[in-house]
Amino acid sequence: MVITGLLLQSTVFSQIKLLGVMPELMYLVVVVVAVLEGPREGAIVGFAAGMAQDFLIPGPKGATALTLTLLGYTMGLARDYVASPSPLLPTMLVAAGTAAGVAFHEITTFLVGQTNPGFGQDLKIIIFSGIYGGVLTPVFYPLLRRTLERSRQGRLVRTRR
Repeated sequence: MVITGLLLQSTVFSQIKLLGVMPELMYLVVVVVAVLEGPREGAIVGFAAGMAQDFLIPGPKGATALTLTLLGYTMGLARDYVASPSPLLPTMLVAAGTAAGVAFHEITTFLVGQTNPGFGQDLKIIIFSGIYGGVLTPVFYPLLRRTLERSRQGRLVRTRR
């Protein structure tokens, strides 16, 4: 999941931009895994996805890993507070999680001294990344859910009686 998402983000989706902002597929993958599997798995996948993405971009390593780890954990915790599963719920969670994660990442990179395009540009990136994540969720959510269900079936231990 992480490798496929990273390859899609760095090849296909890097060319498709919405008002100059490209989608954040790693955020989408981490939020979906966290919502479906829980905070532990969300944090693990977030760390792996973040480190993989950090090694593809120049600059200090670890900012994306920190962001996605915290995002995976908090979104996994948020699933416990959802009373009724709605078809729109994954879309809303991915949009909100992506926007919050991108905002946290922008703040983190600013604090470590990476170049900052300015508050207006940051706000545009945060808003459109969230929208982009929400728009792509109906396409990727069923695929990720099926993949996770298949991997979960492989983890079951059957005992004979």
